[in-house]
Amino acid sequence: MLPKTETDTSPDVMAFFDPATHTISYVVKDPNSPACAIIDSVLDFDYAAGRTSHTSADRIIKFVKDHDLSVAWIIETHVHADHLTAGAYLKERLGGKLAVSNQISKIQATFADIFDEGSMFSRCGQQFDHLFIDDEVYAIGTMSAIAMATPGHTPACMTHVIGDAAFVGDTLFMPDSGTARVDFPGGDARTLYRSIQRIFSLPEKTRLFMCHDYAPNGRQIAWECSVEVERAANIHVRSEISENEFVKIREARDATLAMPALIIPSIQVNMRGGRFPEPHANGQVFLKVPVNTL
Repeated sequence: MLPKTETDTSPDVMAFFDPATHTISYVVKDPNSPACAIIDSVLDFDYAAGRTSHTSADRIIKFVKDHDLSVAWIIETHVHADHLTAGAYLKERLGGKLAVSNQISKIQATFADIFDEGSMFSRCGQQFDHLFIDDEVYAIGTMSAIAMATPGHTPACMTHVIGDAAFVGDTLFMPDSGTARVDFPGGDARTLYRSIQRIFSLPEKTRLFMCHDYAPNGRQIAWECSVEVERAANIHVRSEISENEFVKIREARDATLAMPALIIPSIQVNMRGGRFPEPHANGQVFLKVPVNTL
């Protein structure tokens, strides 16, 4: 059971779509104060050239400064495998606490081995300012928010319920796109199904905000839905689909999917909160490519 929160509060939500990665980042503002949270930011990365840029993050910075907002939190719904986070960059320029699920340690332990990070890499989440526990209540100005564990896509996925809005990360997509994949290390279809039922237990008018949209069948990009509509129409997990049916659908779908184009750089940077590995002796920063592993 979720703790009681101010579900009658309706935060102001500004979405920022990144066409290169089909990611939607959010600035979520308390309607009664300048306080806000930034959720799932993007660091632009040209993989072929190995170069970063900050066009996406700078749009958010401009919005925050133009509206005289005060950043309380910079939140990652999970360790993304399809884009790099600009969390550390935004923190340096705007302040706020960089935060993620306390289950980040599971992700770090798994991928530290895959990328041979060595003993100097911390596996306890200390790269972040705050580690949310399940059902933790926190504040954004005058608003109460809840960090709700929704694992399955990864062990460290969380949905952030802020007033009448919930930010679901990759757990759900728009109804015609279904749900997150579960074939990464630590993913599990049954766990994902049960996590989605937690989301579906929220009030039916709760606004759901997605982290990605790929506009199937040529429709326009969209990122907002509701519990009511997802329960009725999601192609993978609508109400009449049982847990066993969902597992069969999800695992069959995952067997057809390629790895995300940016998974190798994304995981290495995102499990560090948006920072790159330490430079080598020559001052150069490197990312590793494990061969025949993922």
